[in-house]
Amino acid sequence: MDILSNLKYAEGSRKNRKRVGRGEGSGHGGQATRGMNGQRSRSGSKKRAWFEGGQMPLQRRIPKFGFTNIFKETYQIVNLNALQRLADEKKLGKDINVQELKNLGLISTLKKPVKILGKGEFKAKVNFEVNAISQSAKEKIESAGGSIKLI
Repeated sequence: MDILSNLKYAEGSRKNRKRVGRGEGSGHGGQATRGMNGQRSRSGSKKRAWFEGGQMPLQRRIPKFGFTNIFKETYQIVNLNALQRLADEKKLGKDINVQELKNLGLISTLKKPVKILGKGEFKAKVNFEVNAISQSAKEKIESAGGSIKLI
């Protein structure tokens, strides 16, 4: 029999956290766990996570070197073993282009060029139309009776 003095909140329904600034009786009144003085004790105090109190910041202390080529072309990679797996599942057509690779989920975007690499075996007779291909992949596709057209 439940009486009012025995009622409790359901397990997990209440968060167990400090309620600061709710009066002296709560145990977290007064300075509300912020300490006595200083920038962080005041309202409106904001500092960025990388601020080091006026010390020379890390991103300015470490040496800068190297070069990033903004014109570098990065290829989306498709291996022959992934294509063979789709061919075994009868999802691979006779003519494969970049749009078809996107539809099959092998590449993520049409904006970057596609390169086929020769990892794995390939036995399906398929005609490819891609941006680049490795020498080993070219040999395996042609030995299976397929062809490659570079775009």
